[in-house]
This record gives sequence, C-alpha cells and structure tokens, in this order.
Amino acid sequence: MFQPLQCHETFEISSRFRRSIEERIQKLERDAAADEARIAELGHEDHVCRQMHLVAAQRAEALRMRLFLERTGTRLPAPLIAR
Repeated sequence: MFQPLQCHETFEISSRFRRSIEERIQKLERDAAADEARIAELGHEDHVCRQMHLVAAQRAEALRMRLFLERTGTRLPAPLIAR
C-alpha cells in the first residue's frame, strides 16, 4: 500500500524572506476577505461560483505558506566581526 511521504526536515530561511512570505500571507487573506464580501453583489450564479473558487484558492495558498513557515527556522545573520 502506498504511504504518503512525510518529510520533517527543517529549512532555514533569512528573516527578509520570512517577512516577505508573511506579507504575502497577509495580502492573500485581505484579498480573500474583500473578494468574499463582493459575492453578495454578484448576480449571476457562474460569477458567484468563480468568486467562491477564487476565495478558496487564496485561503488555501495562505494556509500552505503558513504551514511552510511553521516548518522553517530563521537563519541567524552572520556576525559582523570576524573571530
């Protein structure tokens, strides 16, 4: 029987990259909330369906990025003074 690969390897990313991902998550979540609020304004069933799919995709991507951040550590900057 096929077993899904479970990788518990930890990655280290820079603090700048982490901030970039966190900002992207916030934007996705803001956009999802705004797009969801527009659903009530849409009159056609197909438009509503597409808008709901858009909201779901935005939230799924934000969740995927959050899970990635949970599995990563932040790399410490290199010391400024060499030893």
